[in-house]
Amino acid sequence: MEAPKEILKNLPPFIRIYKDGTVERPLGTHTIPPSTLSAVGISSKDVVISPQVSARLYIPHSSLSSSPITKLATIVYFHGGAFVIGSPFSPFYNGYIETLSAKANALIVSVSYRLAPEHPLPTAYNDSWAAIEWTVSLSDEWLNDHADLNRIFLAGDSAGANITHQMAMRAGTKGSPIGLRGVVLVHPFFWGSDLSEEEEERSWSVNQMWTVACPTSDGIDDPWINPRAETAPPLKELGCQRVLVCLAGVDFLREKGKAYYEALRESGWEGVAEVVEVAEEGHAFHLFNQGCENAVKLMERIVDFISSGGTS
Repeated sequence: MEAPKEILKNLPPFIRIYKDGTVERPLGTHTIPPSTLSAVGISSKDVVISPQVSARLYIPHSSLSSSPITKLATIVYFHGGAFVIGSPFSPFYNGYIETLSAKANALIVSVSYRLAPEHPLPTAYNDSWAAIEWTVSLSDEWLNDHADLNRIFLAGDSAGANITHQMAMRAGTKGSPIGLRGVVLVHPFFWGSDLSEEEEERSWSVNQMWTVACPTSDGIDDPWINPRAETAPPLKELGCQRVLVCLAGVDFLREKGKAYYEALRESGWEGVAEVVEVAEEGHAFHLFNQGCENAVKLMERIVDFISSGGTS
């Protein structure tokens, strides 16, 4: 009988890493295909951005046959999963993004970036930036016909919200190929050494997960996980006009998300920051129970944020 493999790191329910390099992901591996026409009136398709990066595109089906051709707000979306699990092709994300596309009347590029530990950070950041550059290049027919480059938004939840922030910071640098109308950060995966008593109870698991995602990091005050760190680029350089930070009251990441919002407002950044908090809900509740009243209200708030970005 073959001897059991020796476990190097076990972080249930997300990931198990063995000493021989094998990685098991108990969650987030089930996927579903795109749809020519979904129940909410959305068409989707899968595209290859590069040999390493792919995405699922979503568009209101009616826009494909509209005359004259309609230009739509365009959202580049980054899924969550602590940088180690998750996929835009999962039932959770596929259903959520279909609904967002329908309600916001938006074209959405839902990005499949490479995951740690096989591809540690900054791989996810680089893949995500490549997806943004591909989006604004309009090389896909749907994008060429329907993407409104004057209404580009970035959005994501958890680790995807972390990515969204990092991409907005890149967009703020000189020579960026994109001009962002706004970004949406849902339950952002930010951390740091300034922990409350409640956060201290979760610090071991967060630290372990961060070590898996970024083994070369100096720790939890790394600017990639703590945008308020002394060594982080100034928040005033954030390259967008508007920010919506979405918090959940019983989410262990709530305090860091709130601190980010406050630091951004005090940074000298010239944009407008908004925050919305759902007091009685936990992390990523809007994905796990998409039909609940609070998830519906949060979706409405995000849609309003996108819609109020104006028209070209």
